[in-house]
This record gives sequence, structure tokens and C-alpha cells, in this order.
Amino acid sequence: MSWILTLTTFLPLLGALVCLLLPREEVGLLRGVGLSVALLTFLFSLGILSGFNGQTAGFLHEVDLPWVQALGIRYHLGVDGISLWLVLLTTFLMPVVMLSSWSAIADKVREFTVAALVLETGMIGGFLALDLFLFYVFFEVMLIPMYFIIGVWGGERRLYAAIKFVLYTMVGSLLLLVAILYLYVKVHQATGTWSFAYADMQRLVLSEREQLYCFAAFALAFCIKVPLFPLHTWLPDAHVEAPTAGSVILASVLLKYGTYGLLRFALPLFPHAVAEVGPLLAALSLAGIIYGSLVAYAQRDIKKLIAYSSVAHMGIVVLGLLMLNTKAVNGAIYQMLAHGISTGALFLCVGVLYERRHTRRMEEFGGLWAQMPVFAGFFLIFTLASVGLPGLCGFVGEFLVLAGTMSAGRTAFADVPLFGKAHLYAALAATGVVLGAVYMLWMFQRVMLGPNENPKNRKLRDLTLREGMVLTPMAVMAFWLGLYPATFLRDMNPAVHRTLVAFKEKYSAGAADAEPRMLGQDKNKKEEGQPPAKQDKEEGQPPAQQPAQPPAASPPGTGATP
Repeated sequence: MSWILTLTTFLPLLGALVCLLLPREEVGLLRGVGLSVALLTFLFSLGILSGFNGQTAGFLHEVDLPWVQALGIRYHLGVDGISLWLVLLTTFLMPVVMLSSWSAIADKVREFTVAALVLETGMIGGFLALDLFLFYVFFEVMLIPMYFIIGVWGGERRLYAAIKFVLYTMVGSLLLLVAILYLYVKVHQATGTWSFAYADMQRLVLSEREQLYCFAAFALAFCIKVPLFPLHTWLPDAHVEAPTAGSVILASVLLKYGTYGLLRFALPLFPHAVAEVGPLLAALSLAGIIYGSLVAYAQRDIKKLIAYSSVAHMGIVVLGLLMLNTKAVNGAIYQMLAHGISTGALFLCVGVLYERRHTRRMEEFGGLWAQMPVFAGFFLIFTLASVGLPGLCGFVGEFLVLAGTMSAGRTAFADVPLFGKAHLYAALAATGVVLGAVYMLWMFQRVMLGPNENPKNRKLRDLTLREGMVLTPMAVMAFWLGLYPATFLRDMNPAVHRTLVAFKEKYSAGAADAEPRMLGQDKNKKEEGQPPAKQDKEEGQPPAQQPAQPPAASPPGTGATP
């Protein structure tokens, strides 16, 4: 079923082209087409689960075709347990986003629908790309639609926020492109073939200095996207000025590209750089957890408070990834999913309030539980999910990250300075969980409880049927993630284990000396004028179709267990 990945990726783009052909005045038809395409994409994405077996080595449903053959660029998509649920999170949220914008977006509806659908193609394709050039294309495709969503349909300072978002992201992505091209050249030096294939770059061994520079470029691009403290300053502005739909997409999916990129690319490609820079990134993630929590508590704008809470939650994700054990990394991925549901739902709730009152200031509200009891019930569910109440989505990921951090000192990388402080890191990260409960419950108390003293709030209507249809699926997923984590972990865990085994194998192989080499290749064995890896290829076969498997595809249990 290799076609299922292509169909899921490009169906939204096809829907965007259809919308471009429809009259601008047919607002209802445009909204209906956008919602229908998003729903169809979600239904087709469920087909990825058909026959999916997380225990299978490597990627599933692969499609690998020449794209620009002369340059070694291939159209290569595949899915494993790491990317599977992020793709499904994206396709699940887009119909919710389309439905939530039904009345909120009244101007330039055709352009908004096109931008949202093109953005969906970029997000899905980025999670599936196994060619680094193709990944970069999807990475950039996401940038322009999001710029317009913020800059056209945002608040009063929308242009400032949109330009700031683009500048930050472009700086990181340009450095990422330079590093990808450097790896591309090094793969050619080591193999004699031009290739952007993820499998080839995973086998490429560079010197420690080269790894450090390339990791810096990759990590900066992805840490801006997270965003990791102190690169986070674009996020509150983007969230506050973006329309509700834009805030949901940004928080629930786009931020995940930072942590997904770290796990998929930056960590396994440059293990020696991770060992050297890991303590710094861990310290920054802890600073983000505590700083984001304290600044969130100081906010009086509900949307800005939730935006700063994202800085704290994503700091927990980065910390989990850096612990390099299956428990913490599983927890980090799970926290990505949980954050996508709880924070996305909170932004939807803020959107409901803003449509009624056109303000997000906490002092303008109070006592809404009596006036809007159904809405208040949903708001309470998502607040407690964000806090990490057991039984809701936020608990599982945070617990696994903290437990994995506590046990990080007993991993095979205990000699790395990072893990000597694992207990301290766990303790500091736990303070972020406590602070999260403080600012979220304080916000809920200010908005929902107490007397309803503002006369403008006494005639507010409760949720409409459409708004209930938007929030109900989010509440169902919040409980599902909290009560049945095995649904997601059973496919996630083997892929995480393989990634960490590959990391250890590459780390144990040592760094290259003067010239790059491929993993498993004899350092001193190079026949003059002949590519070192030529004996592993069939004559005339494209480099991405080598029969040799990358270390990440090793069966669980081979090598040392992380």
C-alpha cells in the first residue's frame, strides 16, 4: 500500500487546486470543500494503520522513485512508529480546524482554505520524507501558508508577528540547507554516489568537528521551531496575533517539527556532537520549562498564557529526547501528541470566548461556569489535561519523561556529562509540572469561577452545535491518550528502540579521521579510483535502493540496548 502515503500527502494539495477554481463568492461551497477534503484526508490516513506492524524493521508503506536522478534526489516516503501518530495527529486536527474557522474567518475564505490545505500537505509530507532534500522542500512549504494565515487573518499586530515568524524560521532553515548540502557532498566522497537518502546519511561517519558544526546547524533550525529558550520570542507574538485556526495548527503540529527533527535527524546523524552539546541543550530545556511557567503565570491575556505554557511543555519534550533511553524518548513523543490535543483544544476554547466578547483579558471574565456550563466543562477537561492529571493525555508523557530522566544515569552513555546530573534535571523538570498546575488552575479560577460581575457576560450563550462538534473529538482524544496509552506506545516503542540502537552503534564506531566513511566500512581500506561501498550495490541501481540496511533498521535486541 505504498500509494497510501502519496494519497494522504497530496490530497489536500489537490483540494487546494479545486478551491482555486471555485468562485470567490461561493463562501459556503468553499468551506464545505475545505472541510470535506480535510475529512477525506483523515479517513485515508487511517489506511496507514492497515497492516502496520511496529515490530517490522525499517519503514513501512515505502515509496521510492527517482525525482531529479542526476542529482541523486528521490521521492522517498515512509512511515514508522515515530512518524505514524504525528501524521495521524495532523490529519485528525485539520477537520477540527476547518470547522472551527467556519464563522471566525469571514474575509477571503477561498484564500484561507487554500492556505490551510497547502499547509496540511507540507506538514504530512515532512513527517514522511526519507530524502533530506525532499524533507527540506516540505519544511519550506509549511512556511509560506502559515505566514499568510498570521499576516492576513491575524490581529492588530499581525504583520509584525508574521514577519518575525518568517525571519526566525528562515534563518534556521537556511543553515539547515547548508548542513544538508555538506552531508550530500560527504556522502559522495565516501561512496562515489550523489545521494540525499536518509539511510545513506545515517551511515555517514564524520569527524568530531564536522559533526559539531553540522549538528549546530540542524539543532538551531529545529530548536527555533520547538521553540527552545532563548529562541522562543517569536512564539507568543505569533500565537496572540494568529487567528484561532492558526494558533491550533502552530501549537499542535508545527512546533512538533522541531522535536521530530531533533529525534529523526539531529540526534542519530551526529552522536558525538550530541554527547558534547547535550548538557547545554538540557540546561536550555530546563530553563525553558521554568521560565515559560513563571512568565505564563504573569500573563493576563489567556492566549498569551497558553502560548508561554507551550514553551514549558516543549522544554519537557526536548529534555526527554536528550536522555537517550526508550522510556524518556517514548515519553517525549507521547508528550508531543498530548500537547497537540490539550493545547490545541485550549486555543479553540479561547477562540469561543473571543468570538463572543472580542477580548482575551482575564479581568473581563469571571463566573462563566454558571452562564456557560457545557463550555466550562470542556474547558476544565482541557485545563486538567494540560496540567497532567492522571487519566488525561498530559500525564503519561510527563511521567515517562521524568521516569526516563531519573534512570538516564544507568544507560550505556553514563560517561557523558549530561547523565551525571540526571537526578537534578528530573527534579528541576518536576518543578515545571508543579508550576503548570499553578498557572493553569489560577487562570481557570479567574475566568470560570467566582461571581459573574461583568454585565457583558450575563447574556453569553453556551456552546453551539458546531462548537460542540469541534470540542468533542478533542475531549475524546484527551481521555483516550490518558486511559489507553498502549494504543500508541506499542507501535512507537520498537521504532524508538531501533533509533537508539542505531545511535549507539554509530557512537561506538567512533568519529572519522581525515576523510568521511560509511558505517561498517574499513577506515583504511579504499581502493584507488573505486568507491568504497561499490561492492554493496547492484550495477546501475540507484543509491537509495541499496540492499544494505541502515543501522536504524536493525531488529530490536541487536547491539547494546540503550
